Amino acid sequence: MKSKEQVKPLTKAEEQVMHALWKIEKGFLKDIIEEMPEPKPHSNTVATILKILVDKKFVDTETFGRMHQYQPLVSKDAYSKNTLTGVVKNYFGGSFSKAVSFLVEENKLSVDELELLLQQLKKK
Repeated sequence: MKSKEQVKPLTKAEEQVMHALWKIEKGFLKDIIEEMPEPKPHSNTVATILKILVDKKFVDTETFGRMHQYQPLVSKDAYSKNTLTGVVKNYFGGSFSKAVSFLVEENKLSVDELELLLQQLKKK
């Protein structure tokens, strides 16, 4: 799985497919569609997105006759870390403290939650 190399951003549709695949860890097209939220996308749409994800090296396939089993090559943690780092870089000048300050100011993170995070960090 990719870790230190740059992970390309995904479209919203690609992210939805990846979230379903991360949840089931490995599966066929029908398994991925079953895991997706309502309204379920058409199977041709998901198949096209999976092909794109294979091309982007986010997903690998194993062929069983005419069926393809898919599994993620990029972990959810690696993608989340890369995405969060990109948001902080692009919107907060690379400063995580500015990002946290923004969350506190927007009432998305309480001071109590912030203090709890600080306690957890001190334990590490």
